[in-house]
Amino acid sequence: MKNVLFVSLGCDKNLVDSEKMLGLLNEAGYRVAQEESEADAIVVNTCCFIHDAKEESVETILEMAEWKKKGRLKALIVTGCMAQRYQDEIQQEIPEVDAVIGTTGYTEIVPILDEILAEAEASQKEAAVEEPKEKSFVNCCPSIDLLPASLADKRVVTTGGYTAYLKIAEGCNKRCTYCIIPYIRGHYRSFPMEDLLEEARKLAEGGVKELILIAQETTVYGMDCYGRKALPELLTKLCEIEGIEWIRILYCYPEEITDELIAVMKKEKKICHYLDIPIQHSEDTILKRMGRRTNRAELVSLVEKLRKEIPDIVLRTTLITGFPGETEEEFKNMVDFVDSMEFDRLGVFPYSAEEGTKAAEMDGQITEEVKESRRDEIMALQQEISADKAASRIDDEMSVLIEGYLYEDDIYIGRTYMDAPKVDGNVFVRAEEELISGDIVPVRITGANEYDLMGDVIYADEFTE
Repeated sequence: MKNVLFVSLGCDKNLVDSEKMLGLLNEAGYRVAQEESEADAIVVNTCCFIHDAKEESVETILEMAEWKKKGRLKALIVTGCMAQRYQDEIQQEIPEVDAVIGTTGYTEIVPILDEILAEAEASQKEAAVEEPKEKSFVNCCPSIDLLPASLADKRVVTTGGYTAYLKIAEGCNKRCTYCIIPYIRGHYRSFPMEDLLEEARKLAEGGVKELILIAQETTVYGMDCYGRKALPELLTKLCEIEGIEWIRILYCYPEEITDELIAVMKKEKKICHYLDIPIQHSEDTILKRMGRRTNRAELVSLVEKLRKEIPDIVLRTTLITGFPGETEEEFKNMVDFVDSMEFDRLGVFPYSAEEGTKAAEMDGQITEEVKESRRDEIMALQQEISADKAASRIDDEMSVLIEGYLYEDDIYIGRTYMDAPKVDGNVFVRAEEELISGDIVPVRITGANEYDLMGDVIYADEFTE
């Protein structure tokens, strides 16, 4: 039995691809390695969305390549966005890499790995009697507009067993001027609803309680294959699946949020009152140069509408500072916007000029120092907003999904509906009885800091006091 180590970088959409590759390898008899020293093969699933992600991917590939020189490692495969975008460069610059598999080719992981390991074993035998042949290089980068098989029954969940991502579509049609995704992930393709429901049922049977819907854009799900925005219908059917208790929606473009979606969120109790709405900027001039399809007035109107219709909704967004041509006045206006909107969750990224995008060729490129300074100013303001919002939760009673236990502090860690994993805050929970990861328990909030809450489990006898 051969051991495979997986390194999954980048976004949660990439993670789903990694989990499906792991499932295929597991079915084929491969075993997952925990350490590089145990691995016969290493797969690095890469990201190259922004400069920092590219750097991390390159550094990780080079680090894994070092294990080729130490003897046991026979195969190094690079998959995902960087493999798709820089396939030729990887082959030329990193000879230790045996194969690249693009964003739609991951279903071929097993035959490719079988081929590489078989060649490595044959080469090893030949080396004992003659000069070994030059190794072959496998390039599996089919069209980025293919829709890979859903592999609903193959997937190995790596997010704890009680939380899982459900990728409902591939690619994007928006073509924002700063974004490389359409060039490495293709046009928007929705997965068939029946496949998604089957995958969700399999996840629920495996113990998943929180289902997180993801895509480059979730709100236009179904437009390509059903001719309508079918996200509300998909959500309604997902809510019927036994075992799923929380459904969370990420990556909702503001201009695509419909009254029907809002109505389903209000009606279905399993859907978390949480929306991730990446707006990227507040100023009309910048939004237009970004290729975005909203303006400031529409963004304000949407936020007001969501808060009126769903009073306890938690809104998360992301912004970009230092986009080409962003003036000091435009930046200050965005600061005022953040101050007045008081988003519950907010992340800020300094603009990253990506080769091949329109924005990278625009005049008015801004220095890294200014981009980062502007990012820091907004994050300092958001920290104050977050602290005030967290403090307002003290004495509230909330359901908390338990995710682990901190032995040194004798305290459990979990999340409420207000927090998506990896990007938002936590709740630190004291309990008199043992809790199990995946439990959803009632908690009274007793304390707060800028991003996290503290609380005590509420026991049944407390309800009757």
